[in-house]
Formats: sequence, structure tokens, C-alpha cells
Amino acid sequence: MSIVAYAGSAVVGYMPMPVSFSHRSLFLHGRPQHEKFSDFWRAHPPMDTRHRAKIFAPFDALAGFDECIESKLVQYTDRRILSDEEREKLNDALNRLHELTYNSRVARLNRPTATVEYFVPCSDPHSEWYGIGGRYETVSGTVWKVDAVVEKVLVINDQTIPLDAISEITL
Repeated sequence: MSIVAYAGSAVVGYMPMPVSFSHRSLFLHGRPQHEKFSDFWRAHPPMDTRHRAKIFAPFDALAGFDECIESKLVQYTDRRILSDEEREKLNDALNRLHELTYNSRVARLNRPTATVEYFVPCSDPHSEWYGIGGRYETVSGTVWKVDAVVEKVLVINDQTIPLDAISEITL
């Protein structure tokens, strides 16, 4: 910031200072300068630039901006339509998993493992893919439940996946 004084008025940056400014005299004195090794200087030593930058580091002027930018980097795609062969293979895998997990005791004894690829619709209302596209995710682990009648879900590890979202199961 530059202070220029001319003809009884002062300019701060590009703005002229009003003549009636109540703290004019203090402002024209500038920043306080302390003698090195004085009592005040010893009690309040100047902070180096690296440490001054840490003061302002936690400040986030645009809360949520980073998350918004990251959401734009997600690559969405259209949902695949499964062929009859793929649907039959998927049904066979689901039936096999249902036999191994038809109740919790049997599921604990068998502990079947599988890798499931499923479709997750776009949940960002500001995205052009909202409502029409999504992305495919893959999860591997122990299958605990296959319910094709009531809830129509598959539970793998602690994650619940709707059966109509599953595109592939590898046992």
C-alpha cells in the first residue's frame, strides 16, 4: 500500500483520503517502527514470513469450492444394458450366493467372497449427467446376504447394493 501526500491531502492506493477522516494523523505516521533489541522488540519479535503464512492457512474463503471442483472431475457414463447371456450369468451367481447365505448362521459358516460391479447414479444436481448417467464401482469382500424377494439387495462387507444396480458378479 502506498501513501502519497500532496497539497494537504493523502492518497491511499488509488483512493483519496477524506479531509475529515478522524484518524488521519495516525494514518499518516505509517506503521510503527521499533528499535531493534528494545524492550518491546524483545517481547514482540517480528514474525518471519513462513510463520505469518500459517496464520491465514486455515481460512477457506470459498467453503465447498474444492469439493465442487472435484465433483466435476468424476467421469460419468451411460448405464449398460445387459445381454441375455450376461443376465443369465448374473442370476446364476446370485442364486449360488443365496444358497451360501440363506440365513446369517450359514453365511457366517460359508463366508462366500465375491467381487461385485454395480452402477451408481449421478447424485450431483449441478452435473449434466444428473438423472441420466452415473459411474460403475467395484467392491470385493464377504457376501453376508442376498435378498431377492423383500428388500432386493445384496450385502457385501457393510455395503448394501440394490440388485437392479449390479452388472457383474465374480465369485
